Amino acid sequence: MSRLAKRPIAVPPKTEVSVSGGSVMVKGPKGTLQKPIHRMVLIEVGADGVQVSPKGDSLESRALIGTYASHVKNMISGVNQGFQKKLLIEGVGYKWDVQGKTLNLALGFSHPVKMAIPEGLTVAADKGALTIAGFDKELVGQFAADVRAMKQP
Repeated sequence: MSRLAKRPIAVPPKTEVSVSGGSVMVKGPKGTLQKPIHRMVLIEVGADGVQVSPKGDSLESRALIGTYASHVKNMISGVNQGFQKKLLIEGVGYKWDVQGKTLNLALGFSHPVKMAIPEGLTVAADKGALTIAGFDKELVGQFAADVRAMKQP
C-alpha cells in the first residue's frame, strides 16, 4: 500500500473537498479544480481529512491509490498556494514578451512564434526569465513543457 494513502490528507480552512458522480472537486480561495476518479479507487471525505483507498485487492487498485492521493494533495495545495514554474532564456536573438493572452517568442527562426496562454494561467516575462503561475499543477507544467518544446536547448 502507498505511504501517501495510509494517512488522511489534511484539508486546510477555507477549502472544501467533495466527491460526487465519479469525480472529486476541490474548491479554495484561488479557484476550483475537478478530476474524475478511476473505478478502482475510493475517495472519502471525513472529519480528519480525505482518505484514498482501493476498492478491491488487485495490484492495479493498490498502484492507483498513491497516484490519486498525490493528485488530491496537489489539488488542495494548488487552490490554496498555487504553483509556479520559471523558464530561463539565453543567447543573442532569443527573447519573449507577453501581449494580453499571447506569448510572443523569438527563437532564432525566420518568423516569430506566437502561443496562446491557457485560461487560468498568468505569465510574466522578465528580461531573461519567464514565470508561469496558476493553481492547476498539470496545466502549469504542461504549458511550461510546450514553451520549452518550441526550441530545445
